[in-house]
Amino acid sequence: MTIGRKLARQCGTLISAVVLAGLVSGCAKKVEENPLESQPPEMIFKAAEAELADGQEKKAAELFGEVERLYPYSEWAKRGIVMSAYALHLDKEYELSRAASQRYLDFYPADEDAAYAQYLMALSYYDQIDRVARDQGNTFQALQALRVVIERYPDSEYAKSAILKFDLAIDHLAAKEMEVGRYYIKRGHFSASINRFRVVVEDYQTTTHTPEALHRLVEAYLSLGLDEEAQTAGAILGHNFQSTKWYEDSYALLTGRGLEVKAKGNGWLRQVYRRVIKGQWL
Repeated sequence: MTIGRKLARQCGTLISAVVLAGLVSGCAKKVEENPLESQPPEMIFKAAEAELADGQEKKAAELFGEVERLYPYSEWAKRGIVMSAYALHLDKEYELSRAASQRYLDFYPADEDAAYAQYLMALSYYDQIDRVARDQGNTFQALQALRVVIERYPDSEYAKSAILKFDLAIDHLAAKEMEVGRYYIKRGHFSASINRFRVVVEDYQTTTHTPEALHRLVEAYLSLGLDEEAQTAGAILGHNFQSTKWYEDSYALLTGRGLEVKAKGNGWLRQVYRRVIKGQWL
């Protein structure tokens, strides 16, 4: 939900943006001139909105928090909690934003903004997912929180975005496995690289990294002299990703050694191949 929509709903008016800006600016000025304790909750809330509109997320979060402190259990306090979580997120105070979101869910689990609070919790992890080389703890946490949004609030306006971010987070995890696998294969640690590429093929098979993972398995198995496993990896690649450059490269590697691109043996890849043929994979 956009800030504009939240402001409109919370103020309960359809007045023009120019008039609204003037009003909230006036509210902010009055709040600055008088002790907060003497101000009604709506005045403090509108002052917080003014700070938020002016890009002062930290100050806005403080004022939204004051609404909750001074007028606990009121309708304004309820709004203040979720808006405080939002302002803190914008200020990149992710732990504090997450705490405010959790507080909202604890107090108002059935409220209309509960889905938004849960989504903010997920974002507090998701927006900290950095470069692939970093620790993936935030990615796993984001996946768990996004899954809650998807499963608990499937009809909310945040479900679609949560699904998209969930898929991107999964892709991120697969990218990490690929990075480590490439590192091992370049240094001749073929068995270790196979373990990483296997995770992608078995656990993250719907990601964009699967074709390369299969090709790298062909490379690694050939390097270890395990021709049947390499052939089977090539067969899976050919069945699902024949138009990719990864299949072309694997085909050249296999046929260059006089090997067919054909499933053989009884290893884990042969089991994957059987699922592919039955349409139970991907």
